[in-house]
Amino acid sequence: MRSRLFTPALANKSLPLVRKIVDDILETGKQLKKLGLQPASEEQDRGIEEAQDRLAALFHELAQIGCSFRDWNFEIGLVDFPAIIDGQEVLLCWRSDEEQVRWYHGLHDGFAGRKPIPDALLRDQDEKRVFT
Repeated sequence: MRSRLFTPALANKSLPLVRKIVDDILETGKQLKKLGLQPASEEQDRGIEEAQDRLAALFHELAQIGCSFRDWNFEIGLVDFPAIIDGQEVLLCWRSDEEQVRWYHGLHDGFAGRKPIPDALLRDQDEKRVFT
C-alpha cells in the first residue's frame, strides 16, 4: 500500500485534476489502439512510441497525486485511491462517468467488489492527508 492515504473528501477534491489526466489517458489509449490496427510502418512505430511515452507520463502524474489508473482497455477511466475504512486498507474507486468518489473495494476485490462508501465517511469534511 502507498504511504499516501485519502479520505473520500480529499479524493473528491482531487477529481478536477484527476479527471483531466484520465481524459488525456483515455484519448491517448484510444490513439494507441488505433495505431495498433494499422499496417506496420516506421511512422506507425513512431506514433506507438510517442503514445506509450505520453501514457507513461500521465500514469506518473496520477502516481504523484497518490492514485492509480485501472482501465487497460481505455474505455472508461477507472481510478483507485488508497484509503482506510473500518481499520482496513481499501481502495476508493472512481469511474470517469461518475460525479464523485462514492465507492470502494478491498485491495484484491477489484471493480466487481465495489461497495458504497459509508454515509458517515462521505459527510466527513476532513480534507487533510493521512500518512503512515
